[in-house]
Amino acid sequence: MRRREFISLLGGAVSWPLAARAQQAARLYRVGWLFAAVPLKDMGGTDPVDPVSRAFVHGLRDLGYIEGENLVLERRSAEGKLERIGEFAAELVGLGPDVIITGGGDFMAQALQRLTKTVPIISPYGDDPVGASLVASLAHPGGNVTGFLAYTGPEFETKRLQLLKEAVPKAIRIAFLAMKDIWEGPVGQALRGAAPMLGVTLIHVEHAPYSYAEAFARMIREPPDALFVAYHPVNYANRQLIVDFAAEQRMPGIYPYREAAMAGGLMSYSVSTTELFRRAAGLVDKIFKGTKPADIPIERPTKLELLVNLKTAKILDLQIPDTLLASADNVIE
Repeated sequence: MRRREFISLLGGAVSWPLAARAQQAARLYRVGWLFAAVPLKDMGGTDPVDPVSRAFVHGLRDLGYIEGENLVLERRSAEGKLERIGEFAAELVGLGPDVIITGGGDFMAQALQRLTKTVPIISPYGDDPVGASLVASLAHPGGNVTGFLAYTGPEFETKRLQLLKEAVPKAIRIAFLAMKDIWEGPVGQALRGAAPMLGVTLIHVEHAPYSYAEAFARMIREPPDALFVAYHPVNYANRQLIVDFAAEQRMPGIYPYREAAMAGGLMSYSVSTTELFRRAAGLVDKIFKGTKPADIPIERPTKLELLVNLKTAKILDLQIPDTLLASADNVIE
């Protein structure tokens, strides 16, 4: 081979990996990210304050997606002002993202799907996507929405009420901290049906979407024996506020989020929210690589976890039954 041909061939060979790297570096993925209630400031950075946001960002990073390098994260949050969800949904769709991830249940995914049938939407915290007309079926979603189920329905709530009664056998009057639509819907109906069989009276303590002042004032005036916090993204975002109030009032409570018990609540019974959003990063990766959301089955929860905070129980001078502790998945001591 002549020297000039050899050099030309060698130069071309060297340029191949450089070209491949340049092509790879040129691909910038854009993810729209919409939450209902988490403060926007807690969603930011490479190590967000919000544990769910942190799990998602870290999950993406573990898969090779780094913000500022090959990833743009367009964060939006209604911060509890649910009437603004449509506005933020429109903003994100207008940016033309490769995928949108949402946290807050089916109503969030509905707000997005009303605006687009083509942009993939991941809902890691779904309630009943079939009933909400978001997907054709869990096994074959068939549209632009996929994700995970985080809620098993009213039976999940009645189980939580049973666990609270086991933990606090003397509790007769239990406050149900929830918005009006939850109290009047299937969840409230199921709990009202279960309460007499457990020997308790369930008292609806209504809160506004972004204010707990009146609800807290009522519980101070009419102290319940225990607190039952409804499953809703606003309650997740305000978990520390609720937990601190319960601690001030020496009020044992059960929460539908592990993070609330970790923050000082007496107990929680739930799926792991952080685990769902870590796994949601894997769905983002699949979509980036060409899989359509229509072909990604929506998975049901395979495990619900009971967490008991014994530190809080000791502060409340509450003796948790050994049988309940034995069934707990995690105990904070």
